[in-house]
Order: sequence, then structure tokens, then C-alpha cells
Amino acid sequence: MEQGTVEQDSVVRAWVPAQPGPAAPRRHSVRGQVLAALRHALAGGELTPGEVYSAPALAERYGVSATPVREAMQQLASEGAVKVVPNRGFRVAECSSRDLAELAEVRRMLEVPAIIRLARALAPERWEELRPLAVAGVAAAASGDRAGYAEADHAFHVALMSLTGNRRLTEVAGDLLRRAQCPAGGYRLRTAELLADASEHTALLDALVAQEYAVVERIAREHVSVARHPH
Repeated sequence: MEQGTVEQDSVVRAWVPAQPGPAAPRRHSVRGQVLAALRHALAGGELTPGEVYSAPALAERYGVSATPVREAMQQLASEGAVKVVPNRGFRVAECSSRDLAELAEVRRMLEVPAIIRLARALAPERWEELRPLAVAGVAAAASGDRAGYAEADHAFHVALMSLTGNRRLTEVAGDLLRRAQCPAGGYRLRTAELLADASEHTALLDALVAQEYAVVERIAREHVSVARHPH
């Protein structure tokens, strides 16, 4: 017992600053803030598809060092949002209609069967746990906040898939949605289209609570359809 206490204390000491006062920001938290800012810039159109951005230039823009910017951009590269350009920086990905159609097809194959199984397995009241996420998405969409809606949309779908208890499915579904949020040819959904998309989350929850399985399947299929997102 005593040995376990010593080991636990050593871990705590590694993270707690030696001097009293506010803790200095850790690199991973800075990277997280930069990653969130870059996601916002991508979704909001501040970073142009096809353009190359260097880590030092972005670091100056956000008032940080280049290291967390590079780390954040590497994360975005793993999601397909940007591509590494050796000795230059990162090029914002350009998504074609074919890219989006293929992503939508894979999402339908994964998400729709999972939602149908969940619809028959979970008690109606469980679906109300997702209601705040749906409401947040509607609020972001109604205000025309594309970046905010992209995050709300991602949070809703990840929470929905997590109800399956399958961590791999949840991870893959979240990654596919990140890739699908890349607009083709600079096209971006207008506020009315964002709101229509967000409203489908609410409609899906309503059908799940009411146990209207045919309606659940229809909404789920339409929601991930590329035709529903005219990129």
C-alpha cells in the first residue's frame, strides 16, 4: 500500500507546478486550443481549399509557437482536412463530389444499421440524453455559425454511435464525418440549409422516442445522403 502511494504521489508531482499560483499552460492544452481554432477557421472558410499555409505563419496569427500548430495540423492531416506539403506547410484539402458521395455511402453502411438496431434496443427515454446536443446544433445553424454547427453535428453523431458501445465504430464514424465536412469547390451550406440539416437531428430523436422505426430509417438514410448536402 505504501509503495502504491509513493508511485501515485510521483505522478501528481509531475503535473503540479512547484510554485503556488496559476499553472502554466501545458503544450497539449495549447495544441488543443490551436486545433479548435483551426477547425473553426476551416469550417468558416477562413482557410481556403487548395491554399498552402505554413506553420510559422499560422503560429504568428494565433500568437503561439510553431510546434503546437504543426501538431494540430498533423492531426487535421490524419483526418484528411489538410495535406502535408514538404518544406512549405499544409495545403487545405479540396473535396470533389465523388469524394463526398463515397463518404456518404460508407456512412450509410455504418450508421444507418447501427441506428436501426439501437432504435429497437434502447428505451425511449435514453434518446433524450442526446436532446441537448441536437438543440445546440439547431442554435448554431440558426445563427449561421458554420464552424459551431460542424462541431455540434460531430458531437451529436459521435454521441449517437457511442450508444452502440462499439468504440471502433464510434471512432470511424466520427472520422468519416470530419472528412465529409469538407466542402467541395468552396461551396458552403447557407443558413437555411444548415438549419434543415440540424433539424433532422431533432426529427430523428422524435422518431426514436416514438419508436417509429420506419421513420427512423428514412430520416437516418436521408440525413447522411450526399444529395442532402449539395456540395
